[in-house]
Amino acid sequence: MAYEAVWMKDPSKLNKFEFVKMEKDGLDVIRTIIEEYAHKGYDAIDENDMNRFKWAGVYEQKPRDGHFMMRIRINSGIMNAAQARAIASIGRDYGRGLIDVTTRQAIQYHWLRVENLPDIFKRLEEVGLYSYEACGDCPRTIVGNPLAGIDPDELMDTRPIVEEVNDFFLMNRDFSNLPRKYKMSISASIWNNAHAEINDLSFTPAVKVIDGQEVLGFHAWVGGGLSAKPHLAKELDMFVRPEEVLKVAIGVTTIFRDYGYREKRHQARLKFLVADWGPEKFKEKLIELIGDMPSAGESKTAGWKAAYFDGVHPQSGEGKSFVGLNVPVGRTSSDELEQLADLADQYGDGHVRTTMSQNIILAGIPNEKVDELLQMPIFERLTPNPKPFMSRTVSCTGNEFCNLAVVETKERARRVAEYLDENIEIDEKIRIHMIGCPNACGQKHIADIGLQGALVKTPDGMVDAFDIAVGGILGPGATFNTPLKGRVKGDEVAGVVAQLVLFYKERRQAGESFHAFVNRVGVPAFQEKLTEILTAVAS
Repeated sequence: MAYEAVWMKDPSKLNKFEFVKMEKDGLDVIRTIIEEYAHKGYDAIDENDMNRFKWAGVYEQKPRDGHFMMRIRINSGIMNAAQARAIASIGRDYGRGLIDVTTRQAIQYHWLRVENLPDIFKRLEEVGLYSYEACGDCPRTIVGNPLAGIDPDELMDTRPIVEEVNDFFLMNRDFSNLPRKYKMSISASIWNNAHAEINDLSFTPAVKVIDGQEVLGFHAWVGGGLSAKPHLAKELDMFVRPEEVLKVAIGVTTIFRDYGYREKRHQARLKFLVADWGPEKFKEKLIELIGDMPSAGESKTAGWKAAYFDGVHPQSGEGKSFVGLNVPVGRTSSDELEQLADLADQYGDGHVRTTMSQNIILAGIPNEKVDELLQMPIFERLTPNPKPFMSRTVSCTGNEFCNLAVVETKERARRVAEYLDENIEIDEKIRIHMIGCPNACGQKHIADIGLQGALVKTPDGMVDAFDIAVGGILGPGATFNTPLKGRVKGDEVAGVVAQLVLFYKERRQAGESFHAFVNRVGVPAFQEKLTEILTAVAS
């Protein structure tokens, strides 16, 4: 350990898990898994080590019967075809062929056994992939622009920067014991394709005139995050050259490690430190660590398209296109991923790209080959032309596999989208996010309509229900959606959401987005409408 654990000077102010991490670094559990638990089996796993499994990218799966979930780090969501095939093969061998695309561009497995993990680690490493630190109190998967390198709307190709930052932090024991999870976002897209405002540390495109020359670079943001107490990241008055991104990332992460809160785990994210210090004090401390930096330049973020790319689009360079495919609620399979890898090699640039909207992109396709590509049977389900509601529906894992979720989400979200597409015709695509618990892995807060699972007491016992929030958006003018009062039973969600959508459809102005409509009519108008709907349902 090359740093001083300054937080241990007053152990009375630490939560109990801090002592678990000091007793044995989370990264050490990887060797324990390989050398011990893979041979002795599930019943031999120590309780504290089970918590440390997160540093291996592994969580115990519901109902805690010996199966595990694993996340695979995919930097900026970009993997080559060989990596995609390896992921598909592992999923087929050990994960019942189930592949989930997450809202952080990662790939997620289920149904794994501890006996399988060493072989999975080995097969991933053979193609340059890792599950290590995809979970845990450490720097996690770095999200970025999935179109990096081919994006007509990016200031620069950020792939080398993301790789540099990832390579520095991955398995780095100087930063493997942070107060809580730590998420970074690096993108030069003017459309905020990496959701800057909801990450602990983000870099967004900017320019600044320095010594008479316009320099391309970034602005830095700190302290974003969701969960039960969501915070939008704060912009620092700082311009960051591309070659200085790593230096800034090291400085911010050091501040979090040494000054972040470790007393209560639910208040240990960087967002709480930033909220208490404010961006000015945070910048002062950062400058102490990394030296002077230029003041902020001109932001080049033009808006937010929520990381949706469905359809065929021209990419940078001549004569080639990328195709954005809809993966319904982010769930695909080993067979489908393998087919996409083959098509990426046959028709495209040999890469498969995942997005923060849980979808997939194939790129580098010669324009004259696009029509031929789209005739492939796989695109009947993973279509580039999805129906409006299915195209914009996001869901977390839900209680099918997650120990924290209180309701099922994946299948329900799919059914809700299907119902809306069958019953409502509308030319505006409304973003609907469904989550099974307050942790908000499905990013409910940034949706047009966010649905958060809960339970409600009925004469027949406790049943699934959802709280509804409206009006979320990122980019300039970013704001989280506002919760409405009135819990909706799970079986009634589709109908209730349909009526809220019709309320928008019937009263919107020409070309008015759902978010703009919420701003114009006000949340109280939605509250009144929801109360009216629920009263009618109950009568």
